[in-house]
Amino acid sequence: MRRVRLAAIAIATLLALWVVWNWGTIKGQAKVGAAYGAHIACSCRYIEGRSMDSCVTDKEAGMEMVRLSDDPENKRVYASVPLLAEAVAERRGNFGCVQLNAKEIEAL
Repeated sequence: MRRVRLAAIAIATLLALWVVWNWGTIKGQAKVGAAYGAHIACSCRYIEGRSMDSCVTDKEAGMEMVRLSDDPENKRVYASVPLLAEAVAERRGNFGCVQLNAKEIEAL
């Protein structure tokens, strides 16, 4: 029983070290995934005119953690990776869908 406990502690420690070592990469990939999801879903929803349920199916493989929601009144799509990243894309006339920067997101 002691060996099992020590093995579990060793595995947990290695996992924690791996997460700490790769945190920047993990966070960066989450930001890219959220931004991509927001932009693609915004284009799908407010340029192509499809339903949000239909747009969710456009997510690429590996984007299962990206959550999407829309704000039809303001023509915005919100995307997030829980606890890691968030992004917002908004339809702006002839410019199409544009990403909002951090200050614009905070002002919402």
